[in-house]
Amino acid sequence: MNIELVVDSHDDEVKIAVLENDTLIELHTENNERKFQVGDIYLGRVRNVNTSLNACFVDVGYEKDAFLHYLDLSPQFSSLKKFVKFSASGKHKDPMLDKLKMEPDINKRGKIDEQVKSGQHILVQIAKEPISTKGPRLTSEVTIAGRFIVLAPFGKKISISSKIKSKDERHRLERLITSIVPVGFGVIVRTVAEGRKVAELDKDLRSLVERWKKMHSVLQKAKPPRKLLGEINRTSALLRDIMVKNFKSIHVNDEATATSIKDYLLNIAPEKANIVRHYSEKIDIFDRFGVHKQIKSSFGRQVNMKSGAYLIVEHTEAMHVIDVNSGNRKAKGLDQEQNALETNLESAEAIARILKLRDMGGIIVVDFIDMRNRENRKKLHTVLKDHFKDDKAKSNILPPSRFGLIEITRQRVRPETNIVTAEKCPTCNGRGEIEASILFTDELKHRLESLVPVVGKGGHIALCLHPFIAAYLSKETQTSKWKFWDKDSKQRQWSERFGIELEVRPMSSYTFMEHRFFNADEEELEV
Repeated sequence: MNIELVVDSHDDEVKIAVLENDTLIELHTENNERKFQVGDIYLGRVRNVNTSLNACFVDVGYEKDAFLHYLDLSPQFSSLKKFVKFSASGKHKDPMLDKLKMEPDINKRGKIDEQVKSGQHILVQIAKEPISTKGPRLTSEVTIAGRFIVLAPFGKKISISSKIKSKDERHRLERLITSIVPVGFGVIVRTVAEGRKVAELDKDLRSLVERWKKMHSVLQKAKPPRKLLGEINRTSALLRDIMVKNFKSIHVNDEATATSIKDYLLNIAPEKANIVRHYSEKIDIFDRFGVHKQIKSSFGRQVNMKSGAYLIVEHTEAMHVIDVNSGNRKAKGLDQEQNALETNLESAEAIARILKLRDMGGIIVVDFIDMRNRENRKKLHTVLKDHFKDDKAKSNILPPSRFGLIEITRQRVRPETNIVTAEKCPTCNGRGEIEASILFTDELKHRLESLVPVVGKGGHIALCLHPFIAAYLSKETQTSKWKFWDKDSKQRQWSERFGIELEVRPMSSYTFMEHRFFNADEEELEV
């Protein structure tokens, strides 16, 4: 398994693509001004308490009040309240918890008005980002995630990832963490900690404690609503969470971002720092690694598969609906039942990838191709669950119903990634009237001619446009007339005619008729 990270960094946002064996499996967009991300810790003010919902609404600075349910209060909520109150008043200047007298755990079946009051200052963490018309979802069970461990202030136990199966390793990790964890803190040991030495775990723990101290120093002077500690940026969070032995390379198109990533890797995984590569080619980095092409094929209403089968993905207010179609898939002599099984199994893998890629959550109903054999339906259910095993979002997959439908619920943590893949008609531009754009090559030729004086004879001009048009302009044509063969492409013809060096660059992110001109310094040339 070969995993690569491709980072497209710009001033206003950073796009991150995760490729597994050249297949796009994750896509993240990080706006540099984005707030209220999962993991951010805030000092909020309780706006009102709703006893019928057994929840309260908290002002954390978002346009809509955030939601905090009683079940999302930590068992040690009373101790947390005391810590916040004493820290704000100056009675507890020490960020550590060894000298703080802990309060009894709250009642698991208690009422929200027993714990919080309107106007109360409260320490909370973003559990779900704002989605649609809803504000953030909060939790008071504050945690700070690191590379190998997760620090849980006010926690009482050390938890080991269930994916670590070896009993000896689990005992070893528990002994190591017990010997280094500060008093008053709990720890969750992550899967990647397996086999790690005490020095690595101790370094990770110390960095998390330093972040807690930083948060405490802000808390002492803070007035709600106030962000106390932000989650690290999405690029670093991805590196922290998915950095595995199979991670082969990180390609970044911005030198400053590449340096920042390398510095971060030197802290969490020094042996991986040399896999960061600054991408400096002229072709867009997402075009170079085929990301744009996969985005267009994965985010539309119809998602095609290699065999010729395809999925239809529909969205409603209440749920997502996916229909599986065999399309022009060749049966290869198989009977109908076996053909349906193979199509469904291929679709199961595609559906798991699409849900993770688009970050689709809530209720998903999948209409697979009907199968009569009970064993085949059971096999489909098993395979589908296997494909969701590495999904970070929690999901529940029910067996096929009497109508052959499979219902899936998937945790919704962030807003769904929605990319519009439809394009306007290149001829009428969506107006229904045919324009002179059918003479597109002539238009390009005239625009190119007007730019020659700008760069001068012998100058370099890069023409960026849709791959179909680029292929046409750079193709060596052969036309027969009076037994004469013309092998010159449009690119070569225009280069010789205008006395310039013309470069044609295919750009998958461009719409069909979109085009731009650039000089040798990558500055856009205006016609």
